[in-house]
Amino acid sequence: MSDENEEKCKCPPAGAPMWMATFADLMSLLMCFFVLLLSFSEMDVLKFKQLAGSMREAFGVQTQIKVEDIPKGTSIIAQEFSPGRPEPTPLNEVRQMTVNNDMNSLDIRSLEGEAQVEDKLKGLEELRREQEAEAREQAIAVAEALSAEIGEGSIEVETEGTRIIIRVKERGAFDSGSAELKFAYIPVIAKIRDLLLDISGKVAIEGHTDNLPYGGRRFESNWDLSAARALSVAHELFADRRIDQSRFSITGYAEARPLGPNNTAALRARNRRVEIVIQKGDAEEALEKLQSREEGDTEGEPIDPGVLF
Repeated sequence: MSDENEEKCKCPPAGAPMWMATFADLMSLLMCFFVLLLSFSEMDVLKFKQLAGSMREAFGVQTQIKVEDIPKGTSIIAQEFSPGRPEPTPLNEVRQMTVNNDMNSLDIRSLEGEAQVEDKLKGLEELRREQEAEAREQAIAVAEALSAEIGEGSIEVETEGTRIIIRVKERGAFDSGSAELKFAYIPVIAKIRDLLLDISGKVAIEGHTDNLPYGGRRFESNWDLSAARALSVAHELFADRRIDQSRFSITGYAEARPLGPNNTAALRARNRRVEIVIQKGDAEEALEKLQSREEGDTEGEPIDPGVLF
């Protein structure tokens, strides 16, 4: 009996081995440790996007951008273009000259045409400066010839760009409300006529009045009076057959173009006048037209610089 009892005692005990409990505890602790590490960790979204973008570009993934507005403008040669400067086509360069979204057409201009416009602008600028200098020199000569009348206050001479303005005041030239030149003033007009023979350019004779309504019976309004006074000066100038009448134009402006306000009697007297305006060439006018055409009018009438040079 004793031998049988000893053999029974050598058998392993029932249940899991003892080391299994220690291993299970260790695994539980490791799992809790990694769960805590995960809970404390944070993801940098910006760096992730940068990394994803770099990978996408490296592997050639195409990016699609949603366009809110359709492209503005059409062309027979280039049907597609971006808001930036497009590539030039074989015939000309297609580009949109404005950021205005309301524009529905393109400004199409060849590179050779742009160079010609720039050359014309430079030439007209130089010609205008020459004409302005010539106008100043001739205005000085006119002022010296009419120095006595300028001293009396019946004549004014000034320049405005390429124009020479000889201003005949009402004082001494006309009676109030009358369009007939005074007999004593005819020699002054004769002096001006002799000066015009030596000055080239178109001549405009312009009549002006103040803002007081015309109260006489001969004319219906200040418009008639201003035009009649300009015509009287013109007739006296045309008395000499040497005058080329095709250079002249006659206009009445009434009170539409005053030199200043009509607040006092002295200011109103200054506005009552006849101006003889001499235009030295057409460079200034042509330059303004070309500059306005340069801003976008590519289909306007061409300007022939040969007429001006």
